[in-house]
Amino acid sequence: MEYRRFGQTNLELSVFSLGTMRCLASPQVTLTTIEKAISCGINHIETARGYGKSEEYVGQYLASKTAIHRRSIYITTKLPPTPDNDIMTSWIEESLVRLQTDYIDCLAIHGINTQKHLDWIVNDRGCLLAIKAAQNQGKIKHLGFSTHGSLELILKAIETDLFAFANLHYYYFWQRNHKAIALAHEKDMGIFIISPTDKGGQLYNPPATLQNLCQPLTPQEFNYQWLLSDRRITTLSMGASCSEEVERCFLQDSKVRSQESGIRNQESGVRSQGLGFKSQESGVRIQKSGVRSQELGVRSQESKVRNQGLVPKDTTVCKVKSDKGFTTNSLMQRQQESQILKKIDDKLQQHLKATLNSDRCSQCYQCLPCPEAINIPEVLRLRNLAVGYDMDSFGEYRYRMFENAGHWFAGRKGDRCTDCGDCLPRCPENLDIPFLLRDTHQRLNGSCSRRLWE
Repeated sequence: MEYRRFGQTNLELSVFSLGTMRCLASPQVTLTTIEKAISCGINHIETARGYGKSEEYVGQYLASKTAIHRRSIYITTKLPPTPDNDIMTSWIEESLVRLQTDYIDCLAIHGINTQKHLDWIVNDRGCLLAIKAAQNQGKIKHLGFSTHGSLELILKAIETDLFAFANLHYYYFWQRNHKAIALAHEKDMGIFIISPTDKGGQLYNPPATLQNLCQPLTPQEFNYQWLLSDRRITTLSMGASCSEEVERCFLQDSKVRSQESGIRNQESGVRSQGLGFKSQESGVRIQKSGVRSQELGVRSQESKVRNQGLVPKDTTVCKVKSDKGFTTNSLMQRQQESQILKKIDDKLQQHLKATLNSDRCSQCYQCLPCPEAINIPEVLRLRNLAVGYDMDSFGEYRYRMFENAGHWFAGRKGDRCTDCGDCLPRCPENLDIPFLLRDTHQRLNGSCSRRLWE
């Protein structure tokens, strides 16, 4: 397992974090899921007041006999913004009780999605007073925020200099927040990526078209590696529903792997048996650049783990902790892995252009604002993915959330278009936006979806 510095918090977090929104079928399911994550080297657990019994179940783990030492694991919980200082004080105390701990490593304001939410925090008499008091008492170590808001709002939140980390949406198939990533890094903030597999495209169940385009990697592997090739990013959320899903994240089907190994060797120009870190400490298999290497021996901070070989774009040496300090990647291998990512990126882009032709939305956002509050860029992005990569299921899942999830997924559906024409002269691609909005609605509309814990 690789560990990275979480910005100015100076916490060394595993590059995968366990989000606990989905593993709540029972206390035992949560317990075994956390135990499996920790055995794989994960040292960061994320929960939230709004995730049903998540805090309570995480607390049961922390109080269990099988739990590792509290100082060896980092807990992030999230509380919603509120204008009431007293309410925030009570929420902090309730979270501490449910988590059965006397301090929280990272507290994130959960969902700074509107300007009003941000105002509640920066206001002189707002909820920040309660948070600062808790920090002074040692109950909270670091403050950050999560958001589903607009890029402009995220940049405002970062510019307040109130936060040590940010939980952001940012994936290969949605790169709108790249400026937020850059500004957060400039401010030395830790960067936590929200739901890269699910919100990033339901990559755990990819269509055949996408699978073929991402070879020799799987779409999920490609997205993980693309994200973690960016050294500004600290950690990715893994929202597993059970321990088996945690394991599958690290242990890909060996039969499929062996079938793909020949292709991967051609892509990387090296022998798969020769990739990876060589160690004499243990017999842990490490996956490097999607290749199942020979049994190698790198130990994580807490246990033997499996590593997917996620590498940086830059020339900084990638460090992986072991019992004897650090082992290092070679520059040659990083370049080879970077070449694989670039080849896949080229294939994806070429296919999208060829499939969509003149209907491809370039995601410039110049069509906004819409008088009918239609989220035109997002509607057309979902159409891009559905038409270009056959990602219809993902498109339906996200499109149906419009007008149903409030500020968590803002905007109205494409059928609200009145043909006012305001967007047309602003589109550099000269798209027939009204037609494309209605076409998207016809393709992707269906029964409404709600957030998982509602």
